[in-house]
Amino acid sequence: MATIEVDGVKVSYQVNGEGPGLVLVHGTGGDGESNWGHLVERFKPRWKVVRPDYSGSGKTEDDGRPLRIQDLAAQVVAAARDANATPFDLVGFSLGASLAAYIAAEYPEDVRAVVLLAGFASGVDARMQLEFGLWRDLIRSDRRAMARLVLLTGFSPDFLAGLSLQQVEEDIEAIVAGNQWEGMGRQVELDLALDVSEQIKRIAKPSLVIGCTHDHMVPPAHARALAAAIPRARYAELDSGHLAPLERPDEFVQLVTDFLSTGER
Repeated sequence: MATIEVDGVKVSYQVNGEGPGLVLVHGTGGDGESNWGHLVERFKPRWKVVRPDYSGSGKTEDDGRPLRIQDLAAQVVAAARDANATPFDLVGFSLGASLAAYIAAEYPEDVRAVVLLAGFASGVDARMQLEFGLWRDLIRSDRRAMARLVLLTGFSPDFLAGLSLQQVEEDIEAIVAGNQWEGMGRQVELDLALDVSEQIKRIAKPSLVIGCTHDHMVPPAHARALAAAIPRARYAELDSGHLAPLERPDEFVQLVTDFLSTGER
């Protein structure tokens, strides 16, 4: 675990492997370990893998200020530079995909290519406001209910039905005990206000956008809209719920590896 100070924030990040940089950006309520830890061994033979925890997540320490996309972008880029991993390929998931899109537009000298999984350009439509508003309220009032909602809407129906009741209960307890709830609440406030619509039009890097067919958190129409707005972006779709790195890890890693390594970009 390493740290770098950015505008008074002590940003924590992890580095694994050697080679060209690959920066993995987590989503709302996640961190570099919970979203990506199980995939590091698959990526590190080819890349130096950098996993930052932006404000509100992991071991990153700040003063509790409201979160802004430009500040989180500065944290991610600073971690990659501190790890001597620039220029880097950039993979973002959910809010991390929106953040990765912002970085690709605003820090083009640091980015080689970008992969956006289950991302969204804006959280201002009625459904997203309803969803993220419910998250905010449950984080404040009933965190166990929020954990149940994460599983119910994060996985596809078939995948969730295939788990045992014991596994579901264990997952709920792990979320309740392991989440950094105050930080997640601040990230949800950012989700509610997020709009990177102008930035995505300026992405000039090879781009792969991945949607999830059974995504009830960020419906795949958002990913398709991202792909349509980014010049020359490729689009792929996983037969998965929102939590594709957990539900479809093999297919996800294959898409990323093929795009970044075999000339498909």
